[in-house]
Amino acid sequence: MKRRSKAGDTSIKGRRRKAPKRKRRNAPKTAPRSKSSPRSEDTAVARLTHELRETTEQHTATSEILRVISSSPSDLQPVFQAMLKNAVRLCDAKFGNIYRWDGDALHLAATQNVPAAFVQARGRSPLRPSLQTPTGRMIATKTIVHVADMRAEKAYDDRDPYIVAGVELGGVRSALVVPMLKEDELIGSFSVYRQEVRAFTEKQIALVQNFAAQAVIAIENARLLGELRQRTNDLTEALEQQTATSEVLQVISTSPGDLQPVFTTILENAARICEANFGNVYLWDGDAFHLVAAHNTPRAFADTRKRAPFRPNTGHPFRSLAETKQVFHVADIMTLPIYQEGDPQIVEAVELGKMRTCLGVPMLKDNNLIGAVLVFRQEVRLFTANQIALITNFAAQAVIAIENARLLKELRERTEEVEKLNQHLEQRVTDQVDEIERMGRLRRFLPPQVADLIVASGTEKQLESHRREITALFCDLRGFTGFTESADAEDVMALLRDYHAAIGELVIRYSGTLERYAGDGVMVVFNDPVPIENPALQAVLMALELRNALGALTQTWSRLGHEIGFGIGIAHGFATLGTIGYEGRFDYAAIGTVSNVASRLCDEAKPGQILISARVLMKVENAVKVEPVGEFELKGIRRPLAAYNVVAAVS
Repeated sequence: MKRRSKAGDTSIKGRRRKAPKRKRRNAPKTAPRSKSSPRSEDTAVARLTHELRETTEQHTATSEILRVISSSPSDLQPVFQAMLKNAVRLCDAKFGNIYRWDGDALHLAATQNVPAAFVQARGRSPLRPSLQTPTGRMIATKTIVHVADMRAEKAYDDRDPYIVAGVELGGVRSALVVPMLKEDELIGSFSVYRQEVRAFTEKQIALVQNFAAQAVIAIENARLLGELRQRTNDLTEALEQQTATSEVLQVISTSPGDLQPVFTTILENAARICEANFGNVYLWDGDAFHLVAAHNTPRAFADTRKRAPFRPNTGHPFRSLAETKQVFHVADIMTLPIYQEGDPQIVEAVELGKMRTCLGVPMLKDNNLIGAVLVFRQEVRLFTANQIALITNFAAQAVIAIENARLLKELRERTEEVEKLNQHLEQRVTDQVDEIERMGRLRRFLPPQVADLIVASGTEKQLESHRREITALFCDLRGFTGFTESADAEDVMALLRDYHAAIGELVIRYSGTLERYAGDGVMVVFNDPVPIENPALQAVLMALELRNALGALTQTWSRLGHEIGFGIGIAHGFATLGTIGYEGRFDYAAIGTVSNVASRLCDEAKPGQILISARVLMKVENAVKVEPVGEFELKGIRRPLAAYNVVAAVS
């Protein structure tokens, strides 16, 4: 700075160093300060003019970019090129790049003035720069990275290939890397470079940052516009397909017995919407295909197919459809091995029908092949997923039309039989009424499960004596006898109603059979006459829920002054089951030791206890918590019986 000042530096700072010396020699201390020189004023004006010109250029560049964005909202390349061109020019840079970020790597989107050697070395391969590089730091921090001299970077000393290529092939010295962010998510980078060591100014950094923000806006606009156009196309296509489907359904409803108008409408709409040259409908008889409808099919090819049933050879797409019952979609028939081998069926399709791309959809009823709908293009161009779905829908509608026609034919054939059947039906109705009356009587005296089973099977065989493994549950009230002696009859009946209602609801829920109830004693059987899985577990779970229900009732009775408890016993084993009684009054009974054990365990149970036998415990030990209560000498049982109190179910 001193040398420039001596050489005649025209800056304000240079002149102020000499002025004080002249004042000390020639001017008194009270002398007025001299005014600024014209030369100083010129410098200030020049600086302001430069700043104004720079601001104007930046505003002009921004306006130009916004104009490009608005004129090509779906094409990002012109936008990126305009941004880079202005950024490189206004920032006095040598070249610049724009990259798109996919979450794993950077992909080159646009360049401006990049040296050829650097372009050749870098290519268009995705970039995954290390954290030592400026771009890598930008990716990690999502912040601007400004490097004054790339040669001074540690990554250059470490010979990082990314930095080395930039410095030695691109001549990069000063670099500015700006992230392109959308809602704090990185979507790309905007970079400009100089080939000399000269840092970018704050205004230049702000300009590039503004360009990066505009690039994000352009990307988002293009994405939204693309989604809008795709949505519009999808809606248009969906509307066309729905209209075509409605038309086909209307034809089906107006001509239920005539299939030809249905097939014709299907093929016309399929060819139009799917942009196919022609289409055919075939019916399958289990051995061959028969052409039943054609739309725009070349006459020579249609005549060949109508002449005789079509039995496709091995390797033919039609053969695969018949065997797999799956859609076939061939991009180019001429590439099939069967065509290369000169199969006459394929050759005539290509030569007579000019087929190239073909789509075949099976017509299935209950997974049985009844035909196929085919559309063809005479150029190589695959059908879209939506078009395949449309043909699949048409094939299903064709099946409906065929089934309607079949049913209508059968209906017409059977109309003459209706009168004959009426007499027979009248007799059957009479018989069924008698049967219903009989079953109504059964439901009055038998458990609902038994009566329903008899009604469903139409026989009373289930009521015959038989032997089966069951679980028996016995429950009775404690203190009931004393209660009946001291209470009014109305209170006794009310208590029994509440008691039986609580039990009855649970019996139905847990698929039990109410074997009998006498006063406060109730016997429930599980696994007969309707088999259930793990009847012992069902019985125990019902007992637990019954204990909760009866516990609430006993509290209510206690508040009314009635000290009544209850006990439950559950046993598992074989028993003989069937109806007992006489005409007009039947019961369903379970006879055997298992019933006696359940009753005796109930007698031994303390109020609120659920006592189960060892055999029951073996069936439910993983599902409930129990506590042993010792062995009991039960009446009618030769050996002492170990019993367990069920505490709770395992959650």
